[in-house]
Amino acid sequence: MASTDPTADDFAYDELAYLHENATEYGLPADDLPPVTRTHVTLDDGRELSGLLWGSGTPELVLVHGTAQNAHTWDTVVLALGLPALAVDLAGHGHSSWRDDRAYDPRNLADDVAVAVRLLAPDAALVVGMSLGGLVVVSLAARHPELVRRLLLVDVTPGVTREKAKHIHEFIEGPPDFPSFADILERTVEYNPTRSVSSLRRGIIHNAQREPDGSWRWRYDRRGRAGDAPAFDRAVMWDDLDAVAPEVRLLLARGGAEGSVVDDADVSELLRRRPQAQVVEVEGAGHSIQGDKPLELAALIETLSSQGS
Repeated sequence: MASTDPTADDFAYDELAYLHENATEYGLPADDLPPVTRTHVTLDDGRELSGLLWGSGTPELVLVHGTAQNAHTWDTVVLALGLPALAVDLAGHGHSSWRDDRAYDPRNLADDVAVAVRLLAPDAALVVGMSLGGLVVVSLAARHPELVRRLLLVDVTPGVTREKAKHIHEFIEGPPDFPSFADILERTVEYNPTRSVSSLRRGIIHNAQREPDGSWRWRYDRRGRAGDAPAFDRAVMWDDLDAVAPEVRLLLARGGAEGSVVDDADVSELLRRRPQAQVVEVEGAGHSIQGDKPLELAALIETLSSQGS
């Protein structure tokens, strides 16, 4: 039997082999884990959008990750909630197809996600998006309003700029491959001081692949990271936010520690445009709240998803 230890010579990737570790680290029940299946939806142009279906029954929750992440970033959150859920891999990430045009702007990504949500989770009570995924779900709500009833944005607003997220771009635009797992883990730990090493280790296993020579390479589409990829107008993201139906409840979860990319001006502009929005600061969390404080984020999700329409 192959090993799930990424440093072992006979390592073989098994994406569901680490859920017990997720649960144990955060004091969650590990003896009766929910069923999880990998699913693929074919898009109109022939590309595939992949994701994870959690639990039994129609998903009550849709989760969309950030740049250079994948569906597994939500594992601990979903384990804590125990709700049927759909966690997607955005185009160019995880197990989803890459775009030949590299046009990974939120509106294009939202149209992809809409296909999966309409097919797999049409009655979800809540849609959650982190970072880039947060902009995607805003566009999803604006362009496909029948699919979104409540929105949770995780450490992002349309006001977040490249400069505000400079430390994140420095990390994801760094070396594409590493001589060993120890090397890729060392750099990841350096750039993610609010995360546990065990959590980061699992994240790398899901987000990178080992090459035949033993080196490790990031799995997401890195083309255009030097600046030649098609750019999107961030100002239109505020337009999409304005287009979200007023009855859609919106909550912003903002990181309360170093690493958060949302500043006070972002919050003020969000509240100016949507005065009924809620804003919660998660103490001790940086940008990736789902990785830093998954149980606290799960509690916010539970509260928002149970609120009346």
